[in-house]
Formats: sequence, structure tokens, C-alpha cells
Amino acid sequence: MDAAQTIRHAVSKIAGFRATHVSNPQLARAIAELKSFQTRRFLKTYSDLLAGGPYQPAAKFFLEELYGEKDYSERDLQFSRIAGAIQKLMPNAAVATAVLLAKLHLLTEELDQAMGLAWLRLAPDAQSQDLTVSNNALRYVKAWREVGRQADRALQLANVLDVGNDLDRLTRMPGLRLTLKMMRRPAQAAGLSDLQQFLEMGFDTFAGMGEKSKDVQNFLALVNQRESALMEN
Repeated sequence: MDAAQTIRHAVSKIAGFRATHVSNPQLARAIAELKSFQTRRFLKTYSDLLAGGPYQPAAKFFLEELYGEKDYSERDLQFSRIAGAIQKLMPNAAVATAVLLAKLHLLTEELDQAMGLAWLRLAPDAQSQDLTVSNNALRYVKAWREVGRQADRALQLANVLDVGNDLDRLTRMPGLRLTLKMMRRPAQAAGLSDLQQFLEMGFDTFAGMGEKSKDVQNFLALVNQRESALMEN
């Protein structure tokens, strides 16, 4: 499967999940609750980085673009529409990053789907007054363990780190920032403003960090350390 096909396949699968949510509002609410909890968890885990300092921009980017609860459906649609153009026009390194992002997004949605079903099964039972999972943190841990899929969780984290490394490398490609700037008006005219914003935000975030020695690698090492510790626990 080539790059364009991989991107379209991922976006199509994600669209299928969203269609399921339309016909199953209960599952949709469960996944919304999960994403909200995951966002709050990220805010707590990285509160020190988000409060200020050299890693704040990258932590904020990860929260808003990789770990957040916002609706990415419009960006996904735009991503799918220009999949062929990405493959034809962008440098190979940028194409590889685009494919990695698509795979990461699909894996994340698959895991959230499984977690949503477990979240529903672990809802407090008012009849038996079983309130052992009424606490959302405990309920989340129980759902995580019920879903399992340790290998997929490890792959998800590895992909997140690879996206960060890829963005760091892309900032050192001559002329890429100028190319992105020149794409603004055509992207807006073509209805691709969400995707354009993501690309520019990612580039600027990691370009700014890349000016300081090893900031990107130190940040990614912190993410790896903290997320790995949580998974182990």
C-alpha cells in the first residue's frame, strides 16, 4: 500500500468509527468522557512543562494535536483529499511523516473505541450499589487493563515519539518553511486551512526548539519516561 492509499485507508477507518458513534450515542458519550479524562491526565502529567520553560510549546502542541479531545474530522477529511498530492509533491521525509501521522491517528482511535466499550461495561451499577468504579481514574485504569493490547500501546507511544523526531528533522530541510508559507492562500482557497494550520504549527513549534541544543530530544525523552512509567503501572 503506497503513501496515499495508507492515508486514505486510515481516514476511511476513522470515519467508520465516527459513523458508529452517530448510531450509538451512548458509545459516543463514553468516548467523549474518555478523551476528556485523557486530556486532564495529560495536563496533570505535564503540568510542569505546560507552566513555562523551553518545553512548553512542544507540550502544548502534543496536547492540542496528538492527545487532545478536539474534533479532528475536518482535518482528516482535508488530509484524505490531498493524500495523492502529498505523495507527489512533498519530499520523501515529509511524506513518511504524513503516513506516520495517519497510522498513529488510526491506532489511537482504535484504542479509544475499545476503551469506550470497556468504559461502558464498567459503569457504576446503581442497582447493586457497586460504586467501586464511580471514580473516573479507577474506572479508566480498569478499562485500560481490560482492553490490554500492550503491544499496541507501546507502538502508539513509539509513533508519538517518531512524529516528534520527524517534525524536528523536517525543520532542518532547506526551504520547507517558505514552501509552507506560500501554501497558505492556495490551502485556504482549497478548503485545507485546518491541515495547513497543523503543518505550520508543528513546524514552528519544533523549529523554535531546535534552535536550542537538544531541547527536542530532552522533551521526547521526558514524554517517553513518563508515559512508559504510567503504562508499566
